[in-house]
Amino acid sequence: MTAEPDDFLRAVEAALFVAETPLTPAEIKLHVGEGGDLDAALGALADHYAGRGVNLVERGGRWHFQTASDLAHILRREKDEPRKLSRAAMETLAIIAYHEPVSRAEIEAIRGVQVAKGTLDVLMEAGWVRPAGRREVPGRPLIYATTVDFLSHFGLSSRRDLPGMDDLRAAGLLDPVDLALEGLGGQSVVENDEEDA
Repeated sequence: MTAEPDDFLRAVEAALFVAETPLTPAEIKLHVGEGGDLDAALGALADHYAGRGVNLVERGGRWHFQTASDLAHILRREKDEPRKLSRAAMETLAIIAYHEPVSRAEIEAIRGVQVAKGTLDVLMEAGWVRPAGRREVPGRPLIYATTVDFLSHFGLSSRRDLPGMDDLRAAGLLDPVDLALEGLGGQSVVENDEEDA
C-alpha cells in the first residue's frame, strides 16, 4: 500500500474500523457496495497492518481489527479475574471443538461420565458453545458446536488450527494418562478426529 489507496479500499478499511463486531465479507459488501475486489482489498489491508499496533485478522470467516498480540499487555485493564473453567468444562469444550457437532450423549460416551447441564450452560454463557440443531435420529437430541467467539478467544482462524497430538506433546500438555494410553496403543480424542477430517 505504498501508492495512494483507492476509494473502495478506504471504504473497506473504514467499515471494519467502526464495526462493533467482526464482519463477514457479505456484511462488508452491504456497507461498501460492489465497487471493487473485496478479497484483494482485505488482503492488502491485512498486509498493510501486519507488524503494526493493530492487525486486520480473519477469524471464522469474519474480519476485524485487533491489538497486536505482542502489545496486548499494554492495553489490559485491571478487573476481577473471571472464574476459571472446571476440568469437566474444559474436557467438554475440547470434545465439542474436536468432534462438533456433537450431542450430550456423545460427549458423555467420550468422557466416560455424565455431563452436568450446568457445564454446558457455563460454556454457552461464555459464548464459546452454541446449540447447532438436532441430530436426525430417534429422540432428535440437541447437538452442540463452537462459536466464532471461541475461535477469536483462542486466536484460531478455523477449527483446523486446533493443536494436534504432536503439538500437545511438544508443549507438555498431555496428561500422563494420555501418554500411557498412547503407549498401549489406545487412541485419543485428538487422533480420532484427525482421522475423520
